[in-house]
Amino acid sequence: MKTRPIRFFHHGAVVEVSGAHPTRSVLDWLREDARCTGTKEGCNEGDCGACTVVIGELPEHSASAGSAVRGLSLRTVNACIQFLPTLDGKALFTVEDLKAMGESAQSTQSVTPPPLEYDKPHAVKASALHPVQQAMVECHGSQCGFCTPGFVMSLWSTYEHHNACGTRPTRQQLADDLSGNLCRCTGYRPILDAGQHMFELPALALDTTPVIAALKALQAESGSTPGTFSYAGLNADKRIDTFHAPRTLAALAELREHNPKAQLLAGSTDVGLWVNKLFRDLGDIIFLGNVDELKRIDERVGAHGAELYIGAGASLEAAWSALASRFPALADVWLRFASPPIRNAGTMGGNVANGSPIGDSPPVLMSLDAQIELRRGARVRRMLLEDFYLDYMKNQLEPGEFVQALAIPLTVTSRQVRAYKISKRFDCDISALCAGFSIELDGDVVKTIRLAYGGMAATVRRAAGAEAALLGQPWSQQAVNAARTALAGDYQPLSDMRASAGYRVQVAQNLLQRFWLETRRQNPLPAQSTSVFSVMPHQAAHKLPGIAAFATQNTGA
Repeated sequence: MKTRPIRFFHHGAVVEVSGAHPTRSVLDWLREDARCTGTKEGCNEGDCGACTVVIGELPEHSASAGSAVRGLSLRTVNACIQFLPTLDGKALFTVEDLKAMGESAQSTQSVTPPPLEYDKPHAVKASALHPVQQAMVECHGSQCGFCTPGFVMSLWSTYEHHNACGTRPTRQQLADDLSGNLCRCTGYRPILDAGQHMFELPALALDTTPVIAALKALQAESGSTPGTFSYAGLNADKRIDTFHAPRTLAALAELREHNPKAQLLAGSTDVGLWVNKLFRDLGDIIFLGNVDELKRIDERVGAHGAELYIGAGASLEAAWSALASRFPALADVWLRFASPPIRNAGTMGGNVANGSPIGDSPPVLMSLDAQIELRRGARVRRMLLEDFYLDYMKNQLEPGEFVQALAIPLTVTSRQVRAYKISKRFDCDISALCAGFSIELDGDVVKTIRLAYGGMAATVRRAAGAEAALLGQPWSQQAVNAARTALAGDYQPLSDMRASAGYRVQVAQNLLQRFWLETRRQNPLPAQSTSVFSVMPHQAAHKLPGIAAFATQNTGA
């Protein structure tokens, strides 16, 4: 198969890269090759946000749930764990681009600098900075400055989206958007001040015209080549490693069937750490990010009835948005799942296929009776997600097979659904345990019950004993007490750095009690009465209309 250079738009021009190893990170290329050193390396694992950049795509090729900004889909990602070939056909924006935009705007205007007023907080007015950068200066949002470029890029993404929509974010919405950026010295108050103040400065919008033209030209060029973009680079052992990026589902299925040992790559939010932290040689890679068919999310009716169909390549942000729009109570877990850059890059299909016992998606999906759709060549098969996992990091995937989609039967919308995430940090942290619950009542009697936990065993799985104690019983405190007792025998959790075994069992039991309090037929408690984080539904209100109502009423009552 023929290979060609990586081509993408950066700093006002189309860039071509040849010879770099397929797992070279975008961050390393920026700092060492492009000499764009504004983007910083902090944790090198997608946690601190110092390396945040923005990726631009044509909307029809984006897996994100966000709206397009003047014909261009923009999303924040962590440059440290994104591999360079994944940029092919996209646009890369860094903090240097914002400076250039500021300088360009200043050169076309006649600006007379006002006298400096040193006794006022907003004294610095005339500079060649973008409004986002200028706001950080004026609000003293930077101290050591190491994390600042990452904050600026996250704020710029927010700035572009809200300016395009003609809206202004609340302070809490800004905090949500910055949940993937860590500051160790300035503190977040002045940075949030800057996020509000940037809209008060003269507006400066990104001119998407040249970017879109360049991306369309790259797309047209790619259209004249075979259906798979392939890129090759030399590894440390002087062996050629190849990066394959099929563009259609059929091409992916054929490629995977003939290369069953190649490493599948979606958002790189997990695989990227294998390279950065474990120094693994991945060998040949099959990238799923260019297959638009894998990114589709829709409601459809098929052999399995009406269902919500989530393609395995849809981003976590898009997938959780689709779930929360149908089950508003899932907004908490959506907003607390990692951070915006991780949710923009990672996929729900990848989170499920990874099989981590502390993954946050599988417990919720199991509570919704989700099925997983697997494909090998032309053969497609399905099974309940709960049957997919065999043991720790072992699953039902056969050689040459891949996850094609997740399907949630729409009949479950009649259930009351809740999800709870327990972790040491509120934002951007790994769960000690995560629970997904759903219940359907026939009068006062439990007709259907699903209790699924992550972090309690070698795999995510349902609490069979607790479910049996509740099924067919009145939904009462007495039945819940019996289920809590049975729950202690459903799992034998481990003690680790996140939680002790005893703590996990106790919290798992307490979450079941909380579930009953929120869903009992008589006097159900609203979310703010059972959660110290009752503001969370308000945080999601700017993403999905109607979710704010969940803060004042129990929608499942």
